Amino acid sequence: METDLSLLDAARKLDQKALVVIFDRHATELFNYALCIWGDPLKADNAVGDVFTKFLEQLAAGNEPQTNLRSYLYKMAYHLTVDGSWFSKREAALELAGFELNSGDGRYSMASNPENKILMEMLILAIKNHLTADQRHVIILHFVEGFSLLETAEIVGKEVNNVKAIQSRAIAKLRKVLNYTVSA
Repeated sequence: METDLSLLDAARKLDQKALVVIFDRHATELFNYALCIWGDPLKADNAVGDVFTKFLEQLAAGNEPQTNLRSYLYKMAYHLTVDGSWFSKREAALELAGFELNSGDGRYSMASNPENKILMEMLILAIKNHLTADQRHVIILHFVEGFSLLETAEIVGKEVNNVKAIQSRAIAKLRKVLNYTVSA
């Protein structure tokens, strides 16, 4: 399996096979991220197309990422959601994303266990109805997509300490909304 760095090197030369591998490797997860944010499969699909169009434009201009292609692509997707041309003020329909709890790869997805499914649906509704856009992005990028706090900060264009604060407020709000108390 090729590394992102070798793929990037080939992509700089606009190697079609490398570009196809990059698309195949990242398109589905970018679609799921956009779907979490907008709740509209058509918008999510268009966003993926826009991300890869912008990526190709950046390659042609010599402005491609030097490392961490995945973060770079998510950063482009994030900017699509906040630049005004795509972002909708309505709440995202996260339930369409199909999460599964404890998937083993650091991400969350919908569980086959009915109790976990109910808990996940409650969590999705709380995220959808009670978190700000920044809080939703941080929670989705960090806990659902598995990005580190540093990577999440880079994607959303904020300092790591700000991302930690946003995450902390989001978790506190979710605990309150879900009537969750930590026993001391």
